[in-house]
Amino acid sequence: MIRRALISVSDKTGVVAFARALAQRGVQLLSTGGTLQVLTAAGIEVTSVAAYTGSPEVMAGRVKTLHPRIHGGILARQGHDEADLQRLGAEFIDLVVCNLYPFEATAARPEATHDTIVENIDIGGPSMLRSAAKNHARVTVICDPADYDQLLATLGEHGSIPAAMRAQLAARAFAHTAAYDGAIAAYLSSAAEQTTTQAPTAMFPPLMSLQLTRVATLRYGENPHQQAAWYRHRKVPSGSLALAQDVGRRHKDLSFNNLVDLNAAMAAVYEHDGPAAAVVKHTNPCGLAVHEQLAVAYQQARAGDPTSAFGGIVALNRVCDIATAELIVETFIECVVAPGFAPAARKRLRRKKNLRLVATGARAPARQLDYKRIDGGFVVQTDDGATSQEVATAQVVSTQKPTAAMLRSLDFAWRVCKHVKSNAIVLASATSPQLVGTGAGQMSRVDAVQLACRKAGERAKGSVLASDAFFPFPDGVRAAAEHGIVAVVQPGGSVKDDEVIAAANELGLVMLFTGARHFRH
Repeated sequence: MIRRALISVSDKTGVVAFARALAQRGVQLLSTGGTLQVLTAAGIEVTSVAAYTGSPEVMAGRVKTLHPRIHGGILARQGHDEADLQRLGAEFIDLVVCNLYPFEATAARPEATHDTIVENIDIGGPSMLRSAAKNHARVTVICDPADYDQLLATLGEHGSIPAAMRAQLAARAFAHTAAYDGAIAAYLSSAAEQTTTQAPTAMFPPLMSLQLTRVATLRYGENPHQQAAWYRHRKVPSGSLALAQDVGRRHKDLSFNNLVDLNAAMAAVYEHDGPAAAVVKHTNPCGLAVHEQLAVAYQQARAGDPTSAFGGIVALNRVCDIATAELIVETFIECVVAPGFAPAARKRLRRKKNLRLVATGARAPARQLDYKRIDGGFVVQTDDGATSQEVATAQVVSTQKPTAAMLRSLDFAWRVCKHVKSNAIVLASATSPQLVGTGAGQMSRVDAVQLACRKAGERAKGSVLASDAFFPFPDGVRAAAEHGIVAVVQPGGSVKDDEVIAAANELGLVMLFTGARHFRH
């Protein structure tokens, strides 16, 4: 039973309606500062914490709730601590509703000073959350406005909050304070390091915390003997795979490998501005195309390597329409990921047995860190960034100059190559943005060229080539020319660049140096 609630929130979303609903159930409300003013202005009967404790807020509000009558009321155990409560002049507090000063939002503001950021380190809030969460055997704690409706519904149904729900809310509160403390530790450790070394450590603080929430347990990992689960980072931009909805219905769950491939497919297809479709197998694009009609883009992507496309993952960067859906169901595909699915397309695709449909919503561009697990820890890097201007600003190092159409094809191939495992070679049609051959994950670059050309077959003639890193020797360029390739885009930077350029000129190839490498390990 909730008789008394303490409400003190920085994020006041929904707090008036929530507090009013509690008051209507006869709950006595205690509050502080801005929350007190908001509730009072809304005509809700509320007692100030200062009146309850008999102590005024001091130090410009720095000390409000750090008082024995507050923490005694929260931490008191029913049937054990009544005498102590009576000596304190305190009452049981059964519900604590608190979210914290916006430390991270403040620290992210470019104009925020160090003093302003430090002032947004909440002390009383985390203390109340931790006290309430520790005593969840009796006390309910809420740190997220998204939980207000569930709590009110549960109260309406049961008249109290079940123990299991209190425990779940307590775990969320501890996760909330852990993430908050982690953000503070990251900021302060970076600030301290910058004052002593002037190192640019804001992106990579000396202390880094990862806060992950389990989305689902998975059937197994990469192989059936491995166990696995899917986790979501607490700061997830919209359109991310971790926020996606499985709209396939009645089909088998996504697997570990499905998720890894879906992630790779999304990254590859969103590299392109126009309507694009990608077919991915084992994280490598085996087909990718861009066309003003999404259905044509998918058809051309599948044609890039029809054999490998069987059992692959399809990614679209536009809402899937019925014309595209009709083409997708012609072959066996594991999953389709897209911003959304038109009703007719969804209905058609759902009839395909075991085809999973994943809708992400509109994708928001966001700078994210990339974490790779190594023994005993992680290596962390910024994401690889956009390739949109790298071909446009590339240096033409060959005697032969590219045509406008050739530049468009080289730009397309370069964007695709970034998403192929190193050593990576990509061949694209010289007349349309369409992948025709991929050489992925080879130990030597010349082998990657040979593999891409073998995949392309006759389509290699007249195609353009992108290489994720420089050619260390002329042999790769010579192999490309033997198969009829007419243009090459690569980073450059080899000690044998002069020999490679000379070979390109001898063979009549166009060659561009971007100055940027795109390894993908």
